[in-house]
Amino acid sequence: MLVSRLIYLNGKMVPQEEAVISVFDHGFLYGDGVFEGIRAYNGRVFRLVEHIRRLYESAHSILLPIPLSREEMIQAVVDTVNANKLRDAYIRLVISRGVGDLGMDPRKCKHSQVIIIADKITLYPKELYEEGLNVITVATRRNIAEALEPKIKSLNYLNNIHAKIEANRAGVLEAIMLTNQGYICEGTGDNIFIYRRGELLTPPAYLGILEGITREAIIELAKQEGIPLREVPFTRHDLYVSDECFLTGTAAEVIPVIEVDQRQIGDGIPGPVTGRLIELFRNLTQHEGTPLN
Repeated sequence: MLVSRLIYLNGKMVPQEEAVISVFDHGFLYGDGVFEGIRAYNGRVFRLVEHIRRLYESAHSILLPIPLSREEMIQAVVDTVNANKLRDAYIRLVISRGVGDLGMDPRKCKHSQVIIIADKITLYPKELYEEGLNVITVATRRNIAEALEPKIKSLNYLNNIHAKIEANRAGVLEAIMLTNQGYICEGTGDNIFIYRRGELLTPPAYLGILEGITREAIIELAKQEGIPLREVPFTRHDLYVSDECFLTGTAAEVIPVIEVDQRQIGDGIPGPVTGRLIELFRNLTQHEGTPLN
């Protein structure tokens, strides 16, 4: 049974059937806007302050005004989750450039729009968190930073969608994109880690990754556990011969990878380092965050 949600739309809670935007909105016409995906667990919004910081930094970078202060935005997120009577939720926070004309000039958009959606999400089947995921690397390369700064979490996700289409056609649920130089970059919606020769490796920001909030949490947890970790470039070969691999993201959380391009990773089952970090992350999400009530 589908549940009708209340959507925060420019300061008002609106039934989802009535939550509409203009066809002249530049977020719709041109992908001109920014967004965040956020999770609530056990009555707390996980790392909400960090998500809001990244949202405002993305907006600032593209000269997109946000009509709320950061404190007001935090409260709007909390209010939206509470209005929908959720304690565990996926939250999509969108800032679009607003209504303009059919040209792309952002100066024609006089008022940006704030949209907050709170609902449930299931990105991967539950069993894959225990059994592991098969993925592929794809021909679609990650956008270069000189063309579109990857730290800006923009509404234009066509690069990622191209890669997702390749994954769909290959019959797998996720794809790994490379940089133009052939280094492993990230998934369509996830960051990537490998464990090899006793240390955890993840691509550095300068390769063009989005610096994920979950990625940062895993880096912190690994350091707390004394797991050696480096942010360094690595290749498909390094990925193929790694002992363990996992993906991280707000929607995906932490999910093991057991096969890449038909190459088995390690023993073909989720490894102990991955398992430990999944356990630590799940515990963290249950106790850290902005309270909903």
